[in-house]
Amino acid sequence: MREKSLQAIEDYYFRKGLRGDKLRKATQNDREYVKILKKRWSKLTEQFPVKSQDRKKYVLSTDQDYEILGKIYKLEQKRLSNNDKVLVKLVRTQLEHHWRTPIIKFLNGLVKKYSDRKK
Repeated sequence: MREKSLQAIEDYYFRKGLRGDKLRKATQNDREYVKILKKRWSKLTEQFPVKSQDRKKYVLSTDQDYEILGKIYKLEQKRLSNNDKVLVKLVRTQLEHHWRTPIIKFLNGLVKKYSDRKK
């Protein structure tokens, strides 16, 4: 029998109406999810070392999530412009469970910034 993917397991709980912390708790208590995640972590952390606080904060359920975080780490070591720092910070939020909230906050800031200006 083929092993389920992390995304398939998350989708199962999502369809049951779980969001945010409830979704996180459900996946953390799912034996199959934890088994797949540990296997993935051991493989991917060799390739892309992840800080422990980031491992707790972000979903990291796909190989691409690890790749994105690895590139974020590289960029954070560079001298970035202020605009690029904001973009990297926004990209980081896309790895969170509640990724829409930071986007809304970011967009609200832009709306306010440009609403205060005259045409």
